Amino acid sequence: MAEGGEHENIPAELEEDPPEEKETKDTPTAAGGKKRIFQKELRCMMYGFGDDQNPYAESVDLLEDLVIEFITETTHKAMEVGRPGRVQVEDIVFLIRKDPRKYARVKDLLTMNEELKKARKAFDESTYVNVA
Repeated sequence: MAEGGEHENIPAELEEDPPEEKETKDTPTAAGGKKRIFQKELRCMMYGFGDDQNPYAESVDLLEDLVIEFITETTHKAMEVGRPGRVQVEDIVFLIRKDPRKYARVKDLLTMNEELKKARKAFDESTYVNVA
């Protein structure tokens, strides 16, 4: 992965375009013709974890391939665990139950999701009462 300052030695004409101009969610890459759907998010995550603000495209592509592979494998396993052909939240929780970090993160996200639902419902009810 690119470290800070490595891009300084690259001539301007060889420098890659900024991510906002170069990629869209529907743009396939030249190599392999795959749709790259997580480019922007992965670039931001890589920067947040200490990579260069504009990481190498190859690094982002590799990371995206790994993410897609993980999601695909987990989805297929979840389809085998629960009701055939369906993926439910409980299936994913069951699959990651032995990985403490993933399990804790999923539990946190599910709890936060429930809290957001309750807050939206309370807000909608209070707005409805005030309008009526």
